[in-house]
This record gives sequence, structure tokens and C-alpha cells, in this order.
Amino acid sequence: MSARKLLRNRQGQGIIELGLITPLLLAALYVAMDFGLLFFTAHYTQNAVREASRIGAIMPDCAIDASVPCVQTVTQPCLTASATVVREACNRLPKALTGASVSVTLTGLYYPATCMREVKVTARGTYTYGLYRVMSLMGFAVSPTTSLSRSADARYQGQPVTVTGTCT
Repeated sequence: MSARKLLRNRQGQGIIELGLITPLLLAALYVAMDFGLLFFTAHYTQNAVREASRIGAIMPDCAIDASVPCVQTVTQPCLTASATVVREACNRLPKALTGASVSVTLTGLYYPATCMREVKVTARGTYTYGLYRVMSLMGFAVSPTTSLSRSADARYQGQPVTVTGTCT
């Protein structure tokens, strides 16, 4: 075969082009999938704190004794959670959220009575990207983690029966 015929030969060109472009296409798909996993984790975290705030809203607390002020915050890491609402939230958090801690705050006073008491549950943790870090192989500066925080409020069901003053 002469050199001129060899240069005009286009067989295999498509395979070479596909081989060159495939890593870029896969990286783009991996990044999109990793962001999808991040949003999935955020959604499950929101559901976990919403359910935990509902559980906390019906649990008795120091409101049983009217002389004890009932404004308190409990913050515990999920690994050593002992408070009931914190444990319930931690059991519902997705495993992709690392270093998770849950904070439960009961606001409002029982004595003097107020009808504006709420339970607020907040979960914080770190999501570690898996496939997004592929971009660092292409020379982009990429953070390997992102922090995630979600919270939910619920009206406390142990509201006092009689309230002096107006409830707004």
C-alpha cells in the first residue's frame, strides 16, 4: 500500500474518536450522578428531622412540673445519642451523611404559661463526594466534602390548658 492510500484510509477513525471522548462523557455523567446523591441525602435528612420533630412534639418533658422552666437544647453526635428524639432522628438519617449531630431545642416557657412552644430539630453532617472528585483528575480544584444542615419545627403538643393573655 502506498503512503498516499494509507493516509486516505479512514477505517478505525470512529473507534479512536470514541475512545478519546468516552472518558469525558463518563466524567460528566459521574458528576451529575454525585450531585443527585447529594440531593437525595439532603431530602432524606429533611425527612428525618421532620419526623423527629413530630416525635418530639408529643413527648412529655419538664412541662410536667410547672416550676421547671422548659427551654432547653440537647445536641448530641449520632454515635453517642442517648436523648430519645436525637436517637430517633439519627436512626432515620442516611448513611451517606458522616459525622452527623442532631440538635433538639424546646422553646417557650411552661410557667408562666405560653402557647407558643415549639420543638425544633436540626441535623448537621458532612457529605463526602465520591464521583465528583473525578474532576480533580482533569485539573479542576474540587472540595471533597460539603456540609449539610436541615431543620424542622413542630408545635409542642404539651401546651398548657389555660393561658393568661393572648396567644398570637
